[in-house]
Amino acid sequence: MSADATLPPARGRGGFLASRTALAVVIAAYTAYTLGPFLWLATMSVRTTGEISADHYAWPRPFHWEQFRIAWVDSDFATYFWNSTIVVVAAVAAVTLVGAAAAHALARYRFRGNRIIYGILFSSIIFPPQITLISLYQILVDYGLYNSLLGLTLVYVSLQLPLTVYLLEGFFARIPQDLFDAAKMDGYGDIEIFRRIVLPIGMPAIATTLILNFIQLWNEFLFAVVLITDPDKRTLPIGIRAFMGDHFQDIGMIAAGVMISVVPVILAYVFFSEKLIRGMTAGAVK
Repeated sequence: MSADATLPPARGRGGFLASRTALAVVIAAYTAYTLGPFLWLATMSVRTTGEISADHYAWPRPFHWEQFRIAWVDSDFATYFWNSTIVVVAAVAAVTLVGAAAAHALARYRFRGNRIIYGILFSSIIFPPQITLISLYQILVDYGLYNSLLGLTLVYVSLQLPLTVYLLEGFFARIPQDLFDAAKMDGYGDIEIFRRIVLPIGMPAIATTLILNFIQLWNEFLFAVVLITDPDKRTLPIGIRAFMGDHFQDIGMIAAGVMISVVPVILAYVFFSEKLIRGMTAGAVK
């Protein structure tokens, strides 16, 4: 048989090439659509308002890096940034640990009320969290946690815990039972099984929920603006709103402030994007 006989017909090769070209065009267009606004914001953050008004899309000449220093130091962005870091990191850590343990218990242990608890968690995902705002406000006031970073952290944990448990429970339920039986035969207790088997195998799904929770809470505005009134305790979304009010006509400074809030999310996605994709595409545990 000749080598040409193994190749697809010319018409088939042409159709395959056309489909590949069309897919590449779609991907390029989507990349430009999503990356374009970020690059535009990045260029505006190192340009003055006068330069932006003269030409909205010009390349920065020169780069005004001092705008970041002014936003970070003179406009209290350092305070807002560290407040957000403390609240979000603590909330994500608590949600990840508690959510993983709860998901493992619901997926692996059969006890009375198991599906009832699961149903309550699932129902809390269906309803918008805004309906709990007034009740959470009253609870924080009653316990002296209103206008505190600790209170906001606990609220964030309560907001993200149901979805975290729901996502992880479905993943943990696919872990083969033989692994748990073998671990019990080796003398492992429940905590050891969770630490040595569930966490390593479930790391892609755990990393996915961790990144999603981080992005969601880092950009959360509504609960923060209602539950925090002290300027020294503002998180980044509240600080940006106040910053825009103080620099309403200074577009360059506003862009620099927004860039400060966007960079952590971009870095988190860059470093953990592989785990995020693996966790979202994992259909079964082998």
